[in-house]
Amino acid sequence: MTPTTEGLCSQVEQGGQEASASWQPKVVAFLCNWCSYAGADLAGISRIQYPPNIRIIRVPCSGRINPVFILKALQTGADAVLVSGCHPGDCHYVSGNYYARRKFEIFDRLLDYIGLEKGRVFFSWVSAAEGENFGRLVKHVVDEVRKLGPATKLVKAI
Repeated sequence: MTPTTEGLCSQVEQGGQEASASWQPKVVAFLCNWCSYAGADLAGISRIQYPPNIRIIRVPCSGRINPVFILKALQTGADAVLVSGCHPGDCHYVSGNYYARRKFEIFDRLLDYIGLEKGRVFFSWVSAAEGENFGRLVKHVVDEVRKLGPATKLVKAI
């Protein structure tokens, strides 16, 4: 079953709004079902330790991710967003990750233009066999966000 845009937006809001008493980075991770999610699953099965700061949202393909989802996550309190899909050439839908790569290259320039600091949005490729790589990636993302501190730009004041 393909998730609806409204369903994904609802998950994004929940991932960004989870409050905590002392600040810990909150990272919303959009993982493609076929590779990156399976890589995260392998990391869990293999008991590979990585920071528990990510909230995973499983999507059918990295090409399915609308940049609005990323902005919505940052608006609703996520300190960073990680988007991960299959390695180029390994997409279950043939060209979804190529489409995502082009889309996020342009989106990254837009984020730079609007003044969002580097290190808030990450794009990566993780295959289903790279559980250890997934653990290292999450640790890298969380370490980078800790250096930046809590997100203040784009955050919606309530």
